[in-house]
Amino acid sequence: MRYIDLNTPKKVFFSGIGGISMSGFALLLKKEGFDVTGSDRSESDVTKTLEDSGIRVFYGQKSENVTGDIDVLVHTAAIKPDNPELVHAKELGIPIIDRAALVGDIMLSYKDNYAIAGTHGKTSSTSMMILVLIEAGLDPTVNLGGILDEIGGNMRLGCSDTFCIEACEYSDSFLKFHPTRAIITNIDPEHLDYFGDFENEKQSFVKFAKLIPSDGLLAVGSCIKDRDDLFKDVSCRIITFAGELASGAVLPDYHAENVTYNASGCGCYTLVKGSVPVGHIDLSVPGAHNVTNSVGVAALALESGIDFESVKNGLLKYRGTHRRFEKKGEIGGVTVIDDYAHHPTEMEATIKTARSLSPKRLVVVFQSHTYSRTALLKDEICEALSKADIIVVTEIYAAREVNTFGITPEQIVEILREKYGKEAYYFSSFGEIEDFCLEKCSTGDMLITMGAGDVVKIADELTGQ
Repeated sequence: MRYIDLNTPKKVFFSGIGGISMSGFALLLKKEGFDVTGSDRSESDVTKTLEDSGIRVFYGQKSENVTGDIDVLVHTAAIKPDNPELVHAKELGIPIIDRAALVGDIMLSYKDNYAIAGTHGKTSSTSMMILVLIEAGLDPTVNLGGILDEIGGNMRLGCSDTFCIEACEYSDSFLKFHPTRAIITNIDPEHLDYFGDFENEKQSFVKFAKLIPSDGLLAVGSCIKDRDDLFKDVSCRIITFAGELASGAVLPDYHAENVTYNASGCGCYTLVKGSVPVGHIDLSVPGAHNVTNSVGVAALALESGIDFESVKNGLLKYRGTHRRFEKKGEIGGVTVIDDYAHHPTEMEATIKTARSLSPKRLVVVFQSHTYSRTALLKDEICEALSKADIIVVTEIYAAREVNTFGITPEQIVEILREKYGKEAYYFSSFGEIEDFCLEKCSTGDMLITMGAGDVVKIADELTGQ
């Protein structure tokens, strides 16, 4: 059942309105004439912005915040079933939907819906797609899983029939979306605390692909194993893409040739369709993984009728999102980088990018994300980290979990020392890690804080942010 139609304004209450994504959609509904209210735990810059736009925000989540004249209550995944606002809404018979369902309903109000999915590269690829769409004059409404300075945040409110969103697979949330054009960058074992096993995860991506109508379009990364068999029953047109091809690789629909990297590690290449050169692409973000991401975006855009110059210029304008190989500053001749990488594939790509910049030594402060992922991918995590010179491991970021897996950060350090002969350390507090880094790092080193939790605080503290 559809609860939100942009053509029929209602009174909507957002439980957890101060979140970066929820606040963006609250502003979108406000712009479309909806009566929007909401609540959050405490006041913030985000809630102040909402209040300045005319949205009433309640501080503290209480049952009395929810009144009988509310048509729909929207909540984040972090809101528990026993939340007093949800409990009271149920008592009043108010429809309750989560953020993913809200997004799905909103997408039905747009004609052209771009959704960027995949285990890795979603945020970067979505950002690239957004800037290409803007460059092409399509004036999209967009939602992103990171902060993109070029749009002033993670949400942009356009005035057209084009919508673009980062589509996350966790808890099957993207299965509530309505894409007409999509990218699946790659599929690796991830979020198995929810999916149970890799096969279930792969089938979730198949279900996502099947949401695209027969006249729609899907760009699929060539790195996905058994992709032809996996997507054989998908009705829309499928194109394949890759970065620079390995010798003997099967030719995808789009790929990169003559790839070079400048002094900042940013790729330049010839975009090739089949075996025919399309044109030259310059990137403003480092790493071979971003070459691949950009080819996927270029493929989808060109096959959607967007001209090459808009693709070329949009890709060049992408300079990265926050927490994606983000330079935080320098201290004592040490370059400090922060990166969101928390899956071994992402970690390896980040470390490879860092190596391409030729630091004297590469020091990685790693915060593993969730006990289940750490236990399942412990060996792969250690292999990725072994590519650094010095590794510092923090406490595992629990997120939504309790440690029933018997996994500890000391186990990672032990493997790095005994199997790989690496200089590896564990400290229980960020303060100890900051002191260690100040003492250990020297001019010419690169220090990367890495992980999906709050490890960025170390980089911020070291660089005075």
